[in-house]
Amino acid sequence: MVLMTGALASSASEQRHSVDGAWVFDNAPPYPGVTMLEIATRGGRTTGNVTTAWYGPMVMQNVKVDGDQVSFDMRNLNDKANATRRWTAKLNGDQVSLVGDMWYAHVEQNGRRASADDVKARRFRFTELPALGTIAPDGQAKAPPMGWSSWNKFAEHIDDATVRAMADYLASSGLRDAGYIHVNIDDGWQGRRDSNGVLQPNEKFPDMKALADYVHSRGLKLGIYSSPGPRTCAGYEGSYGHVAQDARTFAAWGIDYLKYDLCSGEWFYSDADTVKRTYYEMGAALKATGRPMIYSLCEYGRFDVGEWGRSVGGHLWRTTGDITDQYSTMAAIGFEKNGNAAHAGPGGWNDPDMLEVGNGGMSDDEYRTHMTLWAMSAAPLLMGHDLRQTSPAMLKLLTNREVIAVDQDVKGVQGRAVYKDGTTEIWAKPLQDGSVAIALFNRGESAAQISFAPADAGLESLKSIRDLWQAADLKVGETRFNVPAHGTVMLRVRGQPLSRNL
Repeated sequence: MVLMTGALASSASEQRHSVDGAWVFDNAPPYPGVTMLEIATRGGRTTGNVTTAWYGPMVMQNVKVDGDQVSFDMRNLNDKANATRRWTAKLNGDQVSLVGDMWYAHVEQNGRRASADDVKARRFRFTELPALGTIAPDGQAKAPPMGWSSWNKFAEHIDDATVRAMADYLASSGLRDAGYIHVNIDDGWQGRRDSNGVLQPNEKFPDMKALADYVHSRGLKLGIYSSPGPRTCAGYEGSYGHVAQDARTFAAWGIDYLKYDLCSGEWFYSDADTVKRTYYEMGAALKATGRPMIYSLCEYGRFDVGEWGRSVGGHLWRTTGDITDQYSTMAAIGFEKNGNAAHAGPGGWNDPDMLEVGNGGMSDDEYRTHMTLWAMSAAPLLMGHDLRQTSPAMLKLLTNREVIAVDQDVKGVQGRAVYKDGTTEIWAKPLQDGSVAIALFNRGESAAQISFAPADAGLESLKSIRDLWQAADLKVGETRFNVPAHGTVMLRVRGQPLSRNL
């Protein structure tokens, strides 16, 4: 990956009129954190690297030299519509002006010619991935994990006091007793590494072990977040080069859950082989600690992660990019990007991202559809709002035991659509006791009449029908429902099975 392995700097008098050399930037903005520029010409061909805090050395492509100006393409992360961006470096004696764009950031930085010591100090240290192995199932996550995560509401603005408050609310509100037991700190907790490389929490989290003890005392479990790259998505310290060390640190703190988000690691690990190996590396490191931890793979559904997520130690794996608190985004994920049902089951689950229920961007009907979709999909139920602001209606929705039971059913089948007609969908999910969960979805902009037949549930005839949101038993012949716009009806039915079930 690195084109130049030795220091390129030499005296200013030797290179004052040459584009070749190394320049350093002492006050780089955080993203992408350009720290050094290196250029070399060999055999009439000019090559180089731009070293960043986020992505390490990024190789210059299509380099052109015009006097004291060098222009080049750079791979542009996270912007698939603009896979590369054109950059320029204007040299002026011992100074350089660098201009370019990376993802959301426009870079304009002035740097100075580097000494050999400067180059050595900024040289990125690559690490090698282990060969891909297989990690045996550990018996965890027999049902989809349930709990709360900080990102959707607080992003990186999370702290110890807020996490404790969320734990208190889970314990006192009935949410814990309904099954929500994980308290997960997402991005924004990381500080710096000490002289031995041990990652420390930042000032917002004065004592992570004490926080874990507090969460455990409430009958709950504490989760944390990291990335296989040098930086997390919010720009904090990632686990690159410190994977086993970080796993041991998490275990020593008493962590019970790790979300491992690809983030800046996508520069280093951009194909199926390297992505699998980096997630295996952390999976093996977690197992080596001897402490059971739920392992959440967050690489946005790339490379058919459901096929191999279990084998690298994963208990759940994201099937998509980030959810937002909008019906359109939630519906696109829930109906279309919730993963291959064949990959889901006890010990490993498709993860269409966290719940937005309670954040205020959708109507009650839309949140009910959100919860129904996730339950029918056997998806993890990780709340993402400020629990202290939970309305009575949202608390009732989130603690509906009959809906949760569909999600947590020990058979572990991910439901699927068995009928689609325009904006109408009927989903079915076989359950352990022989009953079947049925969901009628209206994706349209106005109310609709939706009927289902026993065959939609894999049944010859019906013996009972229960409306789970209304907590009411219905007449057996009652199979036609008025479903509001963006709304749902969720049922649990029993009957005589067809000779060929779902």
